[in-house]
Amino acid sequence: MAVDLSRRAYRAQRWAARGALLAAALAVVFPLLYGGLQGLVLLLCGAVGLALSAAALWWTLTLRGPLRWVAALVAVCVPAAVIALYAALLFWALPVSLALWALAVWSGRFALRGTGSEQRERQRERRMPLPRRAVLIMNPRSGGGKVGRYRLREKAERLGARVVLLDPEKENDVTAMAREAVAGGADLLGAAGGDGTQALVAAVAAEHDIPFLVISAGTRNHFALDLGLDRGDPAACLNALSDGVELRVDLGFAGDQPFVNNASFGAYASIVQSPAYRNDKIGTSLEMLPDLLTGQQGARLVAHVGDTSLDNPQAVLVSNNPYRTDDPFGLGRRERLDTGVLGVLGVKVESAVDAAALLLDPSRGRLTNLTAPEARRRAR
Repeated sequence: MAVDLSRRAYRAQRWAARGALLAAALAVVFPLLYGGLQGLVLLLCGAVGLALSAAALWWTLTLRGPLRWVAALVAVCVPAAVIALYAALLFWALPVSLALWALAVWSGRFALRGTGSEQRERQRERRMPLPRRAVLIMNPRSGGGKVGRYRLREKAERLGARVVLLDPEKENDVTAMAREAVAGGADLLGAAGGDGTQALVAAVAAEHDIPFLVISAGTRNHFALDLGLDRGDPAACLNALSDGVELRVDLGFAGDQPFVNNASFGAYASIVQSPAYRNDKIGTSLEMLPDLLTGQQGARLVAHVGDTSLDNPQAVLVSNNPYRTDDPFGLGRRERLDTGVLGVLGVKVESAVDAAALLLDPSRGRLTNLTAPEARRRAR
């Protein structure tokens, strides 16, 4: 007798969704029932505290001098005071409410998760023939020296691959190295390094329609994370040389520049391009943000995404497939890398009131989240 596992999984997800809604409702209602009018006042205090904290954070980023530190103190103290007030007046109702919220989040994540059959369809993996002339480009400085620490070169060469090490003492043309490897007969290209190196080698592999091997030897390895690879053990990625599967994914381009994660425009991009950013990230950010966020410096951006135009946002993030926004634990993750569309996230905040409104209701136009196969950006 066959069992319809997909139908059973669907029913479980449906009940999980109902449980998430019920738990969320109880998490709000329970403190109100416990505290009566006092609970309603506390709920209002929480909303006001949240708005004030967002406004104070805006002032912290846009002011200089003593006023900045006063605003920073407010941004820290107000949430702490609200939490202390809740704990003092709600007693055991507060941990019960938090537990209900945790249950709501867990149930919601389970309800939004695809069934097993859908997941297998999304992956679209296929067995890959063993490469005969694999060439791996490795950056020995990436990730604090993971190439040397995990002996990636030695392990790759034992598996029959040729390794090309980048010279840390000079500028390396990674694209030229990859193309030279293809011209020499490489039937697989790989990269052990940061996501920037990964993107350059991936573009050459895509150009010549040969497989690309990702080795998670960078610092954060966001691309490897979304591919489902083990970021804690980059040597495990080398197993694909002897027992690999192929997965088709998308590659983004900003002009002629490839990217596997995202391309950033606006305030953040201006900060990271500053020569002082590498040696003093926090100090450089605090020095530049007031002028960038208030429009006194930096380019005035206009982005066109389909029929939508974003006029003068402070920041625009264009990602290779959209990032998740439906799950607080999944933020910064992309569920799929093969949808054929970009994710476009635009932020426009012009005052402390806008900052508070953004936190309380992100859907009111200050945060724009779109998808499209192409996005155009120009700067005035």
